[in-house]
Amino acid sequence: MAKNEIRIGGLGGQGVILSGIIIGKAASIYDGKHATLIQAFGPEARGSSCSAQVTVDDDPIGYPYVKKPDILVVMSRDAFTQFVPNLKPGGMLLYEEELVDPTDLPKGVKKFGIPATRYAEELGRKLVLNIVMVGFFAGVTGLLSPKAVEKAVLASVPRGTEDLNLRAFKKGFEHGQRSVGV
Repeated sequence: MAKNEIRIGGLGGQGVILSGIIIGKAASIYDGKHATLIQAFGPEARGSSCSAQVTVDDDPIGYPYVKKPDILVVMSRDAFTQFVPNLKPGGMLLYEEELVDPTDLPKGVKKFGIPATRYAEELGRKLVLNIVMVGFFAGVTGLLSPKAVEKAVLASVPRGTEDLNLRAFKKGFEHGQRSVGV
């Protein structure tokens, strides 16, 4: 596997950083790959811009910063506007389709949308939007094994919420698989 640079963007309170942690944990602990994580958020925490930069590779990673992501996951319009100019031509955009209208994309970008907020609300907790997006990421990209991501989700969420988060992961994963025709 070649090195994959991933940026996840959204607003504080959407679980952006936890999404990055789960992807990195799935790669490094459960799939035997190397992974790095860098996080950034505004001083306001909730409601301000935040992002996670995750790099995944079979080989050790010498430089952890994501300059031109291969995969961009966005959960807000602001994150889309801020990060899409740096998406690699031919890269992949995963977006919350009810919050983001992807326009002016770099050449050859493959885009995949999901109504993650609506799915989370249907599951009973809007807060699991990020886990729906993690499942979607796993289903669309095939970068990590579904079992590894599922284990990382279960190891990362608060006790007592495992069932809800597992259902959120599966909802996003199934939507991702349908999106790519699997």
